[in-house]
Amino acid sequence: MKAANDDMSGPYADIFSADTRDLMGFFVTLRKLLGACGIHDFSLQDLYKPTHPRLVKHFSHIINFVRFRESQTNLIDEHYKKSEGTKERIESLYAENQDKEDMLSNLEHNRQAAEAAIKSKTGRSNELKERLLELKRDQERVAIKVERMKEEQARLKALLEDRTEQTMNVRQDADKLRPYTTQSPAMLENSLRDMSSNVNNDKAQIEALDRRARALQTSCDAFNTVTADIKTCFNLLNELGRDLAAEESTASSATRNRDALSERSNNVRDVERHERMLQKQLENVQRRTEKLRVTAEERRDAEGRKMEELKKVNESIRKERGDRGREMERRRVRIEQTEKKMADLKENIENEIQAAREEYVKMDSHIRLYVKEMEQSIS
Repeated sequence: MKAANDDMSGPYADIFSADTRDLMGFFVTLRKLLGACGIHDFSLQDLYKPTHPRLVKHFSHIINFVRFRESQTNLIDEHYKKSEGTKERIESLYAENQDKEDMLSNLEHNRQAAEAAIKSKTGRSNELKERLLELKRDQERVAIKVERMKEEQARLKALLEDRTEQTMNVRQDADKLRPYTTQSPAMLENSLRDMSSNVNNDKAQIEALDRRARALQTSCDAFNTVTADIKTCFNLLNELGRDLAAEESTASSATRNRDALSERSNNVRDVERHERMLQKQLENVQRRTEKLRVTAEERRDAEGRKMEELKKVNESIRKERGDRGREMERRRVRIEQTEKKMADLKENIENEIQAAREEYVKMDSHIRLYVKEMEQSIS
């Protein structure tokens, strides 16, 4: 209400009394509330001399507005949160704008300092005019030294031609970056050193993971070999089963022979002797068959347990390989992000170098023009 009072009174607040200002502030606030409720014809008549139908209408609209507000609480809260987020974003942008303004003021200060330096250099130009005459006299003495330096330069040039192209490019980049990174060289060197160490560590971890993957592949090959051996054992067990079936057929044929021989009464002793022999063979075959069956069952159980263990180990290896693969992918993505950051940093430095180079070219052109004017004035 006080804010509404201040808005209405403005610079003429002293003209009205305090009660009048409070009443008008209350009227403005109440009219805004009723306007939000859907009543746009609220006047001072409704405030100091209301009627019953008008009061019913006003309270009805207010109650409906409150009900609507309660039913739409979630939506209103959502929009409120969005507005709060927008407000925070505006505040952050405002703070960023302030930072940019501070940076702009610093740049303006630097520009003024540069202009002052240029003025001081202009003042020194008179002194340089006098020194030019002396330098011309010294030029003849320097010419002899220049000849010797040319010979030395030819020798050094022949030596430099033996350098690799990569070393030359790196040295040129370093020579270009060195005069423009004097503002914070330690910070850039530490940042680049940390990025390089992180990249080297990630590459070392990836190589270790690759070695681990190759070891896992070797283990899988060994497991495949064991699986082939187990299949061979199963084939051997099947052959033993066929042998057992053949022995059982032999036993059944022996039984049939014994029944046939029992019907022959003329060769009783031969039949009995043959029967005892067949009985003995049958017992031997049964013992052998039982022994083979027990051995086959034990071997089958052992091979089954071994197969289960191998399956579990293979499953754990596959799971570990999947985890290693995901870890390698995350490392690879992190390395790509780091390389992208380094590329962005390099691009920013190149942009700064280009701007400084343009400024240098501009200053050089001014100096050349100034020297040319001095030479013209001297001549």
